[in-house]
Amino acid sequence: MEILQLHTSIPRQRARIEQFLAASGLRLDEVDYYAALVDEASGDIIAGGGLWRDIIKCVAVADGHQGEALANTIVSHLIARANAEGHHCVKLYTKPQNRKLFESLSFRLLAEAPQAILMETGVGGIGKYSQALRLISAERQAAATASATLPQAGVIVMNANPFTLGHRRLVEQAAAQVGTLYVVIVKEDCSVFSYAERKDMVSRGVADLANVCVVDGSDYAVSKATFPTYFLKRLSDASDTQMLLDLDLYGRHIAPALGATVRFVGSEPTDALTCRYNKLMQATLPNVRVMQRYEVDGEPVSASRVRMALVKNNLSAAAPLVPPTTLPYLIAHLATRALRTELNTTPKPGLVDSRDNGSHTDMDHAIMMRGIRALHPFFVRLALLGYAPQLPPHGEVVGIGLEAERAMLAATGGVNTHKGALFALGLAVIAAAHAAAMGANPPAFLSATIAALAAAFPDTQGTHGSRAKVEASPVATLKSALDNAREGYARLFADWLPFYAARRRANDTYAPHRTLLRIMAELDDTNIVHRSSVDTMIQVKMQARQLLNDFSEPGLEAMNRSFIMRNLSPGGSADMLSMVVFLHGITRQ
Repeated sequence: MEILQLHTSIPRQRARIEQFLAASGLRLDEVDYYAALVDEASGDIIAGGGLWRDIIKCVAVADGHQGEALANTIVSHLIARANAEGHHCVKLYTKPQNRKLFESLSFRLLAEAPQAILMETGVGGIGKYSQALRLISAERQAAATASATLPQAGVIVMNANPFTLGHRRLVEQAAAQVGTLYVVIVKEDCSVFSYAERKDMVSRGVADLANVCVVDGSDYAVSKATFPTYFLKRLSDASDTQMLLDLDLYGRHIAPALGATVRFVGSEPTDALTCRYNKLMQATLPNVRVMQRYEVDGEPVSASRVRMALVKNNLSAAAPLVPPTTLPYLIAHLATRALRTELNTTPKPGLVDSRDNGSHTDMDHAIMMRGIRALHPFFVRLALLGYAPQLPPHGEVVGIGLEAERAMLAATGGVNTHKGALFALGLAVIAAAHAAAMGANPPAFLSATIAALAAAFPDTQGTHGSRAKVEASPVATLKSALDNAREGYARLFADWLPFYAARRRANDTYAPHRTLLRIMAELDDTNIVHRSSVDTMIQVKMQARQLLNDFSEPGLEAMNRSFIMRNLSPGGSADMLSMVVFLHGITRQ
């Protein structure tokens, strides 16, 4: 009997799977792959099962076909597929009454709840993770002094998206009550900040607390494997089962491996799902201590408040809610957000946006987004480098910049999507982080810092900007990107940034469009010269000024069509728009 793949993305096939599962009292959950055995005569599904990453789920056998070992066939097929995809330890969700069946297939119990159990088979898995935790616990015990008066160990499991003053206060209070406090970071990368960023933020944010140990998360603590509803933030009829499985797994494996007897959580006044999780935790675990949520300005501090400030492009609103060690990560995210804002500003003349590729044949929106994602970790590194009382050495700045450029080209298949923006924003990110470390963010300070950083760069040769300057020299003196940086982007701070800020205060939907035109009307855009001539650049400035004075979206669309026909792309102006958006987020109050 042949095993067929059914595709949940095809409505008719999805309906077949849902109808088949419903007959067994199951519903279709998220799967990447669904395998089915189909009766050759009737065409009905008689057995089936799904796979999502390394998790087997939605396994059922139709009535009348029990006892034919069909579940074994499906599960063996799914294990083989998971192994082929690099998963050597495979998990399985099933009903409690199926435990013996799957134990006969070498699955072992991970956790159980009244309505479901979680099992796994293969090498590694919970045993490997528990052993790693036991080693960490043993090292901490060996390092403990004889004067330790609080022998208990406690655990906090946190997402820290990002790490806030609320998280910091929770850790401080918990650490004061136990000999060792383990902070387990949620490993699932479903957050605004990556797992690597979140773990690093927490590690830096608690480095002064000697009895706090930040440990790696896993698929066994608040992950999509154990608690998928957490990442959807909604209560459903499956939520309690998922929470109980997650808590049972913690109680069976993680707490014993760490020698932990206390679990700490912060109170939850707003999020219904987290509130329910806390209540079930108190009901199922032996020693749970709920700490009162820390408040600023009469409101509970939460990561969601910080993220909302970032969405609003407002560092000053986020900064009072986080420890200083978190600030570089916020600055880096505002830089990445500025690049996305520029890319998504639509329509734009001759530039890639969400509607078309402008005058570019080698890049589109998806490629540009890949370039932005590739650059983000390097903005984080530059922000961390800049967050100090002294400016970083030039060689370190250049080294990170070259790494970032290589990562961008690797991500885009060799297409230079953001080299100019990387240079400008890289300097601005360092300047913003340095200003944050010094407790200063006035535009004059940022401009002077950028100028100081740019002064260390030698004159460029062979770039579009340097060649455009040479070509224009008989008739005009152009400023390259490096020239503008050496001036601390004086025109940006004096004109374009105040213009954009004013349009934003007026709630102008077209603030980025108008700002782009204002930049185009004033900037010596060497990208235009490279693609055409100095005379064309002067014409572009005049056209941008005219459209700004008589602004309309149809006018922008007409300019875009004209630029595409003439192969013009104001890439330098686009870079400056990204800079304006970023610096607005840094300087606004």
